[in-house]
Amino acid sequence: MIFIHGAGGSSLTWKYQVDGFKDHFNLLLIDMRDHGFSKNLQPGYRVYDFKIITDDLLRTIDDSGVRKAHFIALSLGSIILQKLSERRPEMMKTMIMCGGVFKADVRISFFAHCAKFFSYFVPFRWIYDGFILIVMPRRNHKFSRDQYRKQSLKLAPGEFLKWLGLYRDFFVVVRKFFDTKLTKPSLLINGSQDHVFLDAAKRYAARHQPLADLVVMEGRGHLCNLEDRKAFNAIVLRWLGKG
Repeated sequence: MIFIHGAGGSSLTWKYQVDGFKDHFNLLLIDMRDHGFSKNLQPGYRVYDFKIITDDLLRTIDDSGVRKAHFIALSLGSIILQKLSERRPEMMKTMIMCGGVFKADVRISFFAHCAKFFSYFVPFRWIYDGFILIVMPRRNHKFSRDQYRKQSLKLAPGEFLKWLGLYRDFFVVVRKFFDTKLTKPSLLINGSQDHVFLDAAKRYAARHQPLADLVVMEGRGHLCNLEDRKAFNAIVLRWLGKG
């Protein structure tokens, strides 16, 4: 099972899944470029796009010798997972997307353009903290917010701006994958309080039946794998026939 974290996170995002899944699968947890311990990767780039990030992951996976796996991704990682599936469909056993991003609505578009504008005037930390507060605003989301803030400290300002630059092709990529026919069994898991991304996940699941299954975790937010790790792990293992 290969794990892909979201923007600003790291492989530590999945620390509660390691204990839950290690008895069932061999696990490969990857820190994407600039995140966690993946620093100063070569070649370097002035700006990033989704192809660059996907290339990084493919090199890592190939170097590990994995030929076929279950993939699990979080938030923005769901887009990267779909890029991987486009490039190497034969590698995918299943696709599991937690808090997946399937549509770029007006709120995401507005924030992305504002973030780029304000990045010239205010510290990037304010922008990132503002984003995670918008996505996870409730009191019971505090643990998830704190975990992601802590992990995002690994990102330097210049690195953050390169990742923010992904918004240039983000909207095109999301639109494309929403309409691309699914070819692999896929599980979507969202919290009922994931107010930014849940509606799009529902539309995506309905559009891609019978291969897309959606499970909504009641009373949970965007990072439901952190908020209720036991229930999340049980949902995944049951869906994979390991429960």
